[in-house]
Amino acid sequence: MKTYKKPAASKLVAKFDNELMNILVNDLKLFMAKNPFSNSKKQAMVQSTLSVA
Repeated sequence: MKTYKKPAASKLVAKFDNELMNILVNDLKLFMAKNPFSNSKKQAMVQSTLSVA
């Protein structure tokens, strides 16, 4: 009769966190690739507020 060793809960949580982080980072990279203007838009807003003051 075989017995299977269950992984520790902390290892499962760590693996889940790593997988979730990888998914989120990939999604963010794809979003930034599709919307490059969002970063330049933020810079333009900062420059316009600085020039007004």
